[in-house]
Amino acid sequence: MDAVTIDGRWPEDPYAVPLDQINMADPAHYRDNTAFAYFRRLRAEDPVHWNGNHSHPFWSVTRYNDIMAVDSNHKVFSSGVAGTVIEEDFLDGTRVPGGVELLSFITMDQPRHDEHRKAVSPAVAPQNLKRLEGLIRQRTQNVLDELPIGEEFDWVPRVAVNLTTQMLATLFDWPFERREELTYWSNAGTGFPGDGLIESWEHRNEVLKQMVSGLRTIWDERAARADPDAPDLLSMLTRAPQTADLSEAEFAGTLFLLIVGGNDTTRNSMSGGAKALHDFPQEWEKLKANPALLDSMVPETIRYQSPVIYQRRTALEDTELGGKQIRKGDRVAMWYMSGNRDDAVIERPDEFIIDRPRARQHLSFGFGIHRCVGNRLAEMQLRVLWEEVLKRFDRVEVVGEAKYLYNPILRGINSLPVKLHAKGS
Repeated sequence: MDAVTIDGRWPEDPYAVPLDQINMADPAHYRDNTAFAYFRRLRAEDPVHWNGNHSHPFWSVTRYNDIMAVDSNHKVFSSGVAGTVIEEDFLDGTRVPGGVELLSFITMDQPRHDEHRKAVSPAVAPQNLKRLEGLIRQRTQNVLDELPIGEEFDWVPRVAVNLTTQMLATLFDWPFERREELTYWSNAGTGFPGDGLIESWEHRNEVLKQMVSGLRTIWDERAARADPDAPDLLSMLTRAPQTADLSEAEFAGTLFLLIVGGNDTTRNSMSGGAKALHDFPQEWEKLKANPALLDSMVPETIRYQSPVIYQRRTALEDTELGGKQIRKGDRVAMWYMSGNRDDAVIERPDEFIIDRPRARQHLSFGFGIHRCVGNRLAEMQLRVLWEEVLKRFDRVEVVGEAKYLYNPILRGINSLPVKLHAKGS
């Protein structure tokens, strides 16, 4: 832990820390919700900031337009060189004895990126989303109808985790009674030592081995079945020429990416939306008066929550960014969470405004060739949830403190105590 922290916590005042010692890769920032203040200082004083005191030094890019410049220029800023995260232990299994290496299309450059991405795109194509919407709505109705009125419960496991776990099982056509395996692999596989879920990188690696073994069994069954019409992700991958014979690293990385992508963005936006509507009650009143505002509220929720905190690239050549000289081989972290609060581009960015003009200008899904392939599915799940909430409840009241993940990659909520108020109460 950095010397500037006290008992593993950063001062709430970002100006209490020397600029060159600010380290936004520290998971404590996100657990303690201090990150926004530090990002605000970096955007103002050093928007392309060299973090030289990290074990893997990197540039922190914190302004919206600079992030866009990196994310949309895959010819200069590579995903295929050394991966997309700062902590190399996270993706490079070779750093752990007997480790599981993760290689997916998000960590590939062209042309391999498009070849592999094309194999999974049909699962989230408009015609398949239309097929899924009825099932998503029925499951959402079932989950909401089982919730207690006027009694405290935790929104995260009862609603957000429950719904996204069911959706994951559907996307993979996974045995429904074993669906919680997928969520566990996602949670532990994206975990950081000290988060209360995994104890070390070695522990995380053991979970990834379990994941690979479990997925391989189902994969082999789907490959043997060879159903040309099966719409689930595993079947699509087994019959696509570019993914039918994946290497071990590609197998682990591709399926891990799809599990995490189908889980974290949606789940944490479901919880972040409940909290935001409580914190900004006037927005809930707007929504009740005009449910059509869900069209802009859903992307606004994803901007405000910023469920993916950052992605990293590696410079393939010397270049300039924000007045700084980036050298070939330098690591560059795009802090989406910071860009989504950049008041030079987004008006009143620290407020949750459900009728915000151009609500989809947020960075949460990324840009360029790596833009999130499942963004429309995530938006549909969120829209259906709030449509069904509006039919049933007068208010979702947050009655306790939100507890956030100890994680610098995913901005997640572990716990959110709430109480539901019936219509007319």
